[in-house]
Amino acid sequence: MDEKILSEWNRWRTQKLDDEDLIAELDSIKESDKEIFDHFYRNLEFGTGGLRGVIGVGTNRMNVFTVAKATQGYSNYLKKQTDCSSVAIAYDSRIKSDVFAKVAAGVFASNGIHVYIYPELMPTPSLSFAIRYLKCSGGIVITASHNPSQYNGYKVYGSDGCQITTETADSILAEIEVLDIFRDVRKMSFEEALSREKVTYIGEEVVKEYLQAVSLQTLCGDGIDKEVSIVYTPLNGSGLKCVTRVLKDNGFTNISVVKEQEKPDGKFPTCPYPNPEIEEALALGLRDAKKLGSDLLLATDPDCDRVGIAVRKGEDYVLLSGNEVGMLLLDFICKRRIALGKMPNNPILIKTIVTIDMVRRIAEDYYVQVIEVLTGFKFIGEQIGFLEAAGEEERFILGFEESYGYLTGGYVRDKDAVGGSLMICEMFAYYKTKGIDLIDVLNELYRKYGYCLNTLHSYTFEGSEGLKKMQKIMQQLRRTSLKQIGYMKVIEVKDYLNGINRLPKSDVLKYLLEKNVSIVIRPSGTEPKLKVYLSVSAENRDTAETIEASLVKALGEIFR
Repeated sequence: MDEKILSEWNRWRTQKLDDEDLIAELDSIKESDKEIFDHFYRNLEFGTGGLRGVIGVGTNRMNVFTVAKATQGYSNYLKKQTDCSSVAIAYDSRIKSDVFAKVAAGVFASNGIHVYIYPELMPTPSLSFAIRYLKCSGGIVITASHNPSQYNGYKVYGSDGCQITTETADSILAEIEVLDIFRDVRKMSFEEALSREKVTYIGEEVVKEYLQAVSLQTLCGDGIDKEVSIVYTPLNGSGLKCVTRVLKDNGFTNISVVKEQEKPDGKFPTCPYPNPEIEEALALGLRDAKKLGSDLLLATDPDCDRVGIAVRKGEDYVLLSGNEVGMLLLDFICKRRIALGKMPNNPILIKTIVTIDMVRRIAEDYYVQVIEVLTGFKFIGEQIGFLEAAGEEERFILGFEESYGYLTGGYVRDKDAVGGSLMICEMFAYYKTKGIDLIDVLNELYRKYGYCLNTLHSYTFEGSEGLKKMQKIMQQLRRTSLKQIGYMKVIEVKDYLNGINRLPKSDVLKYLLEKNVSIVIRPSGTEPKLKVYLSVSAENRDTAETIEASLVKALGEIFR
């Protein structure tokens, strides 16, 4: 094994780790060269998503030392930007989230940066709101979003309430890389920082202002049936308080919460993969909905920035994709804004390049401009910021991405499952009052604009070898000019690494195929996966699914 890796492992063994879990794990891997290598072969990667990784000991794991080092680097960056820095901190229900949040607070405080921290777990969008409301220089959220329980993460935000840009991430990374993980980090206990008034708890008034900002997005008043039966699951995450409160504040009181998934629990005992995009995560919610005969199921991920839904259709429940909900929301928002006289001049929809293209046809009917950005909601937030700077923020009516992220106002600069839940409930109740269900509305959109099937497939590559294989696949795709994928001809290839339409350069390939079919391939920025987005237009769903299956098979052979 590499001497540097062994040396670093031995150095950790000589340190006072102050964490029994780290001490035990360090000892448990001593007989395995493979484990030592995987824990120490690199520093946990820091990028536009901050840090994300498996919780554990070593430089390639999420622990109090990697969190503290990242925070020291971020502190050094902030101090070079302004003489009077402050940050906001939020955290979710994941294992050690509260511990990591307090460690980070102590490091910020030791560097003379004032800390505002929520006294309890809160949704990620509430952090974006707090940064802007409290006029902070930046902020962090301790979360790994919808990853399995062994993961945690560290999201970094700028003063605009958006996740940091590539340029800012590179600058912070440069500060982090020159630090020694043990020698160069300034620390102070959370308790000391609190007693010395270097840390301030974020008060209830900020939460109230955030929820009021969400409520201002409402497009339905009296005259709709808000007694619709709703089952909600926060998936043992941070959404319970804010989601149920904002729904009740707006008249939705017939809410049943899934008991086993109500309380925060970072082990996610009933839901190993707490992602509202997948049916398994909704199993208990569907159980309760069927038992109660409820109209609508809502599920938010652990940090409550994504929301998935299922709606009753007869005796069955239909799960809607993020693309389908986004199309429904756009159509609903446009209808209601026009009816209420609230449609701005030159309205704007902002979507990512992997989000369903069919939404463009809906937007055209309502004279809504569509802005496309790279994958990542920070790019949607960035566009809202540009509109605000130009005095045109009111033009923004919806931002969404296929991975169940929605935002209907500029009050935050990140996807918001609290606001998304309210808008979905309003939309559902509006149509139900008219005797129409969401499936019928969706089918009408397909009849009007044509059917389009969008799917996401992830190919996992674990460990150091997996990362190399992912890189090799992307390099090979760029070297090889594919003429067809499966039996479908490739018409054009867009390589976003070259920079397209003034978008930042990104490791993304988009293949435009015949018959209005497209494939987008990109490495995940937060997980060891290649993500593949397929968009298939066809005369009906059966035909689209047949085409999609053949493409998935062909891609599997390419990725072997």
